[in-house]
Amino acid sequence: MAAPSSVWKRLARTKPLDSFAHDSSSDHGHGAGLRRSLGLFSLVMLGVGATVGTGIFFTMTEAVPKAGPAVILSFTIAGVTAGLTALCYAELASNVPASGSSYSYTYATLGEFIAYIVAACLLLEYALAASATAIGWSAYLNNFLQNAFGLSLPEAIRSPMLETTKEGLSIHWGHVNLPPIILVGMCGFLLLRGASESATANAIMVMIKLCILGFFVSVAFSAFNAGNFTPFFNELGAEGVDAEHIGMAGVAAAAGTVFFSFIGLDTVATAGGEVKDPTRNVPRGIILALLIVTASYILVAVAAVGAQPAAQFKGQEAGLSV
Repeated sequence: MAAPSSVWKRLARTKPLDSFAHDSSSDHGHGAGLRRSLGLFSLVMLGVGATVGTGIFFTMTEAVPKAGPAVILSFTIAGVTAGLTALCYAELASNVPASGSSYSYTYATLGEFIAYIVAACLLLEYALAASATAIGWSAYLNNFLQNAFGLSLPEAIRSPMLETTKEGLSIHWGHVNLPPIILVGMCGFLLLRGASESATANAIMVMIKLCILGFFVSVAFSAFNAGNFTPFFNELGAEGVDAEHIGMAGVAAAAGTVFFSFIGLDTVATAGGEVKDPTRNVPRGIILALLIVTASYILVAVAAVGAQPAAQFKGQEAGLSV
């Protein structure tokens, strides 16, 4: 049986920075590791694609009822906070240019056991963000089919079997939210094709998504009503406003919700092992992706609240489509 000190040494062993630097110094092909095939543009599109979606298409219906028109401040606060985190990632990525993001950084500094815990947290983070995005996509798909063809997906294949309500956990036997399952399966198949193919497909979809958001903004501004921003902060007694969401309290609560929408920026660092010149491109990719994401969120939030009173966001499915 190994001595406790020996076990602890194994758990606390770190991976030398020299080994990360060696891995990043060669554009290897086969046998030595991952092939470095991603440039700065692909990296920025990866960060934007992994982030933009949840915050715009899903979080608005949760954040606007808490902050009202001041949700713009919530996005700004969350963006600044995410920016500080992004700067930390950029600094670490320039020194540890490897795949694995926080896992690799922890492995190089604090040891293997703590890195294992960080890796588990990363998996939970991505699972949470991906599930929220997939479920939000299901609502938008159903809304699209209704508007375009007058069709609606049966409730049994677009609602979960388990649902949390104010009364507790509700079970709907025979129900399954099928569209998100299909979507995740398609994404998994795409990833199996390889990094270059995935990056190209992602870049195309991100450009389409940004164009759609630009189209939404232009349409929303055509019905812009400045009166929707008065009062700017939630006031006591206003329609649909809870007592704990008055003034800056509501802004702070919404900022916590909105920060969830910035999950995905660290995906840029996760791809460090597949990026050309990672010490240069990974930090730049993180910062550029953050700027694009934050600007998109704030612009769409202004357009959305300008086109629809804040009180009407509460409880909506596919809020921007409505």
